[in-house]
Order: sequence, then C-alpha cells, then structure tokens
Amino acid sequence: MSGVLDSVNQRTQLVGQNRLELLLFRLNGRQRFGINVFKVREVLQCPPLTSIPKLNSLVRGVAHIRGQTISVIDLSMATGGRRIEDLSTAFIVIAEYNRSVQGFLVGAVERIINTNWDAIMPPPEGTGKASYLTAVTEVEKELVEILDVEKILNEISPLDTSVSAEVVSKIDTTSVEDKIIFIADDSSVARSQVKKALTTLGLHIEVAKNGLEALNRLKEIAAETGDVTDKVGVLVSDIEMPEMDGYTLTAEIKNTPELQKLRVVLHTSLSGVFNQAMVKKVGADDFIAKFHPDELATSVQRWLVGE
Repeated sequence: MSGVLDSVNQRTQLVGQNRLELLLFRLNGRQRFGINVFKVREVLQCPPLTSIPKLNSLVRGVAHIRGQTISVIDLSMATGGRRIEDLSTAFIVIAEYNRSVQGFLVGAVERIINTNWDAIMPPPEGTGKASYLTAVTEVEKELVEILDVEKILNEISPLDTSVSAEVVSKIDTTSVEDKIIFIADDSSVARSQVKKALTTLGLHIEVAKNGLEALNRLKEIAAETGDVTDKVGVLVSDIEMPEMDGYTLTAEIKNTPELQKLRVVLHTSLSGVFNQAMVKKVGADDFIAKFHPDELATSVQRWLVGE
C-alpha cells in the first residue's frame, strides 16, 4: 500500500490548476473519506503500537517508524465513531499538519483519485458546529467526506493562539486602523485560530469559508470604491478550500485590476518545497506554515504597513 504514493512528486503540476488528488479510505463501515495527497507522507500496514501512560484516549499508541516516534490517532474514535478493533488489517496514514507529523489509524485504504477543487463542496447546511466535515465530494455516485483534521488535532492538543508580548510590543497599525484583515479558510477551527491571533493587530476582521466566497466578497468590496485596498489591507488565505483553492484565488486576485494590489499571505498546513515555487508562480506576497501566531501576526503587520 505504501506504493500508492510513489508518484506523488510527479503530481505537483496539479497544484495551481484548482486540482487535487485525494487518498480515499474507510474507517468502520462503508462510508468513504478523503485526504489531500500532499498532506500524506506514507501509508503502511499498522505496525505494533506501544501504549504510553496518560495518552489522550483518542491516541491508540505510538509507532516507531523510520527512526521517528509517531502518535497514532484512531480517526474513527476522534470523529465520534467506535474504535477500530482489528489492527492486523488496519492501516496508518502518516500525514503532516501544523508543523508536526501524526499517524491516523484507518480501517482500510483504497486508492487515489484526481479531481477538481470546484467538485469539492462545503458540507451540507445543518451539519452544525459538532460536525467534523470540512467538505464533501462525490465519487462513483457515493458521498466522500473530507474531515476537518485541524479540528480533531485541536481537540486532542489545543494550540496556543496568543501572540507573544514581545511581538505585540513591536506591532503598530495606527496608520492603517481603518483597514480590514480578510481571512479565507474552510476549517472553522483554523478560522478561529487565525482570527484570535490577528485581533492583536486591533483591526476589523472579515472571514470567508472558501476561495470562491472570498473572491466574490472581495469583488463586492472593490465595487464600492474601485480598488479593494481602499478597505482591505491583507488577505490571509488557506490553500486547501472547497470550490476554489488558495492558489487559484491568489491568481484570480492578481489578474483582476481592482484586486491586484491586495497583499496575499498564504497560510496553510500543506508542507513541501513546491509551496515556495507555487507562491511565486501565482503572485502571493508571503507564505506562512500553520500555525505560529507570532510569525502570522508579524507577516500581516509587515504587509499592512508596507515595511
């Protein structure tokens, strides 16, 4: 099964074309789930797990893989389901989120599919705050659920969203106090984390749940004045989002006269050196890996005041 990712380095051309590849898997039962291939380092048969005292109840144990100790989270339990019992037939999806590596225990891994971000839709209305869905799509007439992994990880080990006193003391946005910081992210937890960190700047914040929603709202704002930067100082955008990803959103902004002066900071848990090349290709102004409040606040403040 580890061979399923062997050609991942040949897939980077999909990035920036509003396309992605999803690794499909199951937990307990028939429901399919998906995870972006670029989050995944490796897929392997579940190795022996070592139990450690006082681990979170959702962590089944730790695995020793290629010289690294990795916590293994039961993804079924983490989303409110029953635990995956038979580890002899289970798999671990090793992925990188928010600058750390985790193992996700799943019942079965299927295959990789190639799709468009515009085929990835926001979760249905009414799923509520308790939902672990960040998006859905359809494969072979079956619903595939894309999980809000950032929400799961935050429940297991909450991130500190506060900006340090040292950084706060250096932040001065008085010259742009009438500007909006615009946030685009499909994860409710990530939006909240970014919003809490950036409230330190003392500016009004507006949010959108995906790239298309953000683009439409920015065009509305621009229509009021002729140039979006009359009201919006900086856009902080995730890369992975339903309907339109952050790369495509950035390219659209930079190719639209009334939007093109807007500073764009891409803020994502996606890892890999290809990000830097894509940031340059689509014209983004900065790239910040999730999640470090000091780095994010410092970057946004720099682009706000033009330092």
